[in-house]
Amino acid sequence: MRPEEIPLPEVRKKSEVPLEVAIQRRRSVRDYRQSALNLHQVSQLLWSAQGMTERSYRTVPSAGATYPLKIFLVVGQRGVEGLPEGIYHYQPETHSLTLTVKGDHRNPLCSASLWQEFIQEAPLSMVIVADYSLTTRRYGDRGRRYVLMEAGHVGQNVSLQAVAMGLATVMVGAFRDEEVATVMKLSPNFEPLYVIPVGYPNP
Repeated sequence: MRPEEIPLPEVRKKSEVPLEVAIQRRRSVRDYRQSALNLHQVSQLLWSAQGMTERSYRTVPSAGATYPLKIFLVVGQRGVEGLPEGIYHYQPETHSLTLTVKGDHRNPLCSASLWQEFIQEAPLSMVIVADYSLTTRRYGDRGRRYVLMEAGHVGQNVSLQAVAMGLATVMVGAFRDEEVATVMKLSPNFEPLYVIPVGYPNP
């Protein structure tokens, strides 16, 4: 049985913040206010990471259109207005979420990430995972590099989109892969690449 999909609000394609300003303002922020995000913000962040643009294109380039990355959200208690705490999988084709694990898992994700406490304090974290085989079966071992390049594109898109909405984030690569996979209940073919906490920056 397919999990119930939670539709996300329509994304906006224009911003009051020019791209150049977002690039100038981008910073790695590790201190977040205890303020919930809303579904419009979550929708925009997810679209920037892997959303559809036109036809079958997405917001980031992918070698051979193999799309090896999956985007998950770890949402804390009262982290997102109208969205219960849990772990969610983003579905780009329908621009929706499916709940994969119930409950607030920020603390175990923080533990798996070497106790970087801001992960526990942020209202949510995006977790980028990869199925390398989707790309390597076409490009061989070189495909692993292409997957990592694609993850970098996602990280920058999310960073700039966050700035454009008055939010802040930081790219986290220091974590124990197997522990993150356990927290997320990932299938064996998925490997975590990024943990990306998002929230309102503290002044």
